[in-house]
Amino acid sequence: MSDDVKDAGLVAMISSILGGNKRADSVSPPPLADVPPTAPSNGFEAVAPPPIPEATPTKDEDAPASAKPVEQPARILRTPDGKQLLPAEAIAELVLGELRKLEDFPATGASVTVYGYRHWNAMITFAPFSTTFRNATRFRQAMPDLVFKLRRFVELQI
Repeated sequence: MSDDVKDAGLVAMISSILGGNKRADSVSPPPLADVPPTAPSNGFEAVAPPPIPEATPTKDEDAPASAKPVEQPARILRTPDGKQLLPAEAIAELVLGELRKLEDFPATGASVTVYGYRHWNAMITFAPFSTTFRNATRFRQAMPDLVFKLRRFVELQI
């Protein structure tokens, strides 16, 4: 199973839990019977993607001019309980992406900071004149629920 399918399934699952993204409804996660367990049995270990066989063209005419070598995708780190280990920047992007689904969320001027260790948390700040006080208060009140739901699937990588 490719990493793109796993990532699409993870995004669909998180989006459906955090309020349902209309675009993610068309992407369904793979059936559980076909997916082998990805959580390592001891400690924090990386789950290595399957090796990609290199295809070398037999003639120079067969290779396209803009062909570049295939890059290995980043390894997906998981905790023993199956949570995905992500850096603070990636978690901040997940939180910001979910907040952007809310009505009247500003297109620019919002910043999310992720801090902590085991029980990580997130803080949102707004640039001056990017939103109204009432909307900023509404977005800040949505943060604890959003963080609580994301903590079930994502752990902060130190």
